[in-house]
Amino acid sequence: MGKKIILGMFTGIISGLFAVGGGMILIPSFVYIFKLDEKVARGTAIISILPMAITSSIFYYNSSYIDWNIGVKCMLGGMVGGIFGAKMLKKMSPFLLEIIFIFLLIYAAIKMIKG
Repeated sequence: MGKKIILGMFTGIISGLFAVGGGMILIPSFVYIFKLDEKVARGTAIISILPMAITSSIFYYNSSYIDWNIGVKCMLGGMVGGIFGAKMLKKMSPFLLEIIFIFLLIYAAIKMIKG
């Protein structure tokens, strides 16, 4: 089995277990293991995450673990934010993207530790 399929399986497991976007695993993997450009890594991560999210969503739906009121509103906001984020990506340097991403991961880790 190839490294890319194994990475996808690992990311899918983590995404399904913790409901996290696979970007925190995929983007660093794409950049450091597969040597993709930062911006290409992000675009590739987005297209890779969509099927994982849909698949996991089916299982969450079947277990009645979805609050539709919150979920739909966040989805709509996320779609608008995704447009702006993708446009901003064109204008940002890979270094700045990496720094912002690192700080977001550190912030998330601290929040998880604090509870």
